[in-house]
Amino acid sequence: MGDLFDSPGGNEAETNAPRPLADRLRPRALSEVIGQQQVLGPEAPLGVMLASGALSSLIFWGPPGVGKTTIARLLATETDLHFVQISAIFTGVPELRKVFEAAKMRRRNGQGTLLFVDEIHRFNKAQQDGFLPHMEDGTILLVGATTENPSFELNSALLSRSQVLVLERLSLADMELLTQRAEKDLGIALPLDGAAREALQEMADGDGRALLNLVEQVAAWKVEGKLSTDKLTARLQRRAAKYDKSGDEHYNLISALHKSVRGSDPDAALYWLARMLTGGEDPRYLARRITRMAVEDIGLADPQAQEICLGAWQTYERLGSPEGELALAQAVTYLALAPKSNAGYVAWKAAMRSAKSFGSEPPPKHILNAPTSLMKEQGYGAGYAYDHDAEDGFSGQNYFPETMKREAYYLPVERGFERELKKRLDWFTKLRAKRG
Repeated sequence: MGDLFDSPGGNEAETNAPRPLADRLRPRALSEVIGQQQVLGPEAPLGVMLASGALSSLIFWGPPGVGKTTIARLLATETDLHFVQISAIFTGVPELRKVFEAAKMRRRNGQGTLLFVDEIHRFNKAQQDGFLPHMEDGTILLVGATTENPSFELNSALLSRSQVLVLERLSLADMELLTQRAEKDLGIALPLDGAAREALQEMADGDGRALLNLVEQVAAWKVEGKLSTDKLTARLQRRAAKYDKSGDEHYNLISALHKSVRGSDPDAALYWLARMLTGGEDPRYLARRITRMAVEDIGLADPQAQEICLGAWQTYERLGSPEGELALAQAVTYLALAPKSNAGYVAWKAAMRSAKSFGSEPPPKHILNAPTSLMKEQGYGAGYAYDHDAEDGFSGQNYFPETMKREAYYLPVERGFERELKKRLDWFTKLRAKRG
């Protein structure tokens, strides 16, 4: 039985056909892979597995163009496994059955199969479950590749049988090595000055395949001398920054923005805001999240912060893009430099926990209204002290349920306006203790 995914051999025309630079430079050994030493190094997971001869099923999680497919192919070569590649986008249940049947036949003939599944997160739960028996009986060694967070996109059963390895976007140093390798293959130096060369690498945004495509394009230009960054960008349409508004990058960048604001770093906060906006994020989403930052991380240390965020939100609604985005940027700057306190946030969470624990406890009767004679007979409102009639406008009565010990949820900090609130709270606490 032939393998559905085996390539026909002996096709001389195909062998001599022109090949893209990215295909020509595909590494032929793991030692030729640029970057990813955190998984390939001698003490890294794959290095240890290969040295011990015990390769397990793997999930490669990382952005496009960082070597997921290449490393999978080379692992098959290193371990003498037959390499089969499928894509979850184009493969259905009938095709999967054929792949598994071919792998079983190979196994009976003494050869194992490394099945590489690109975009594995696109398989549904039932399809993912279909891999499990073939992984468990050794019919296949699964290597899946995904750009999405496996914790959210893959079944726990599949994850429990695999090791997740994170592949990182290539650094500028990696991109320079890749550029040099490309120049050696092409036999020419790129017609770029130093700044333009770095700009070209930055355009690829950590994607090695994208860089090689750009290099191949630039190498084909007939120019004299070396191009500057301005001339390079005039000839190339700058590649959009990697940003998926519904994927991990979305959550990673909003986390970076939030933590930069919390960390009182306006420059970093503006950078992440700009990254999200240039990536196509909805400014209204950002306005909502920025307002949440004011409530959660600034709180009553600066009550004006929330008003500034709401004002920036309204300004954006009136002006639209791009003018309204400046209002959001100014709000972010204000939040980053504002005094910080999460005392209100912590107090609210603590009060919610108590409410769930003591949710059925009635209020003490002395603070209940008694609009009917029956309610008065039941003691509603009896003994209530009207605070305005008390000394200092404070009666010091108990307002918690009678069966519940008094709790202290709100603990203001000595920063910003909360310093004043702390003085007030301490004063009331002292009066309450004095008046029993």
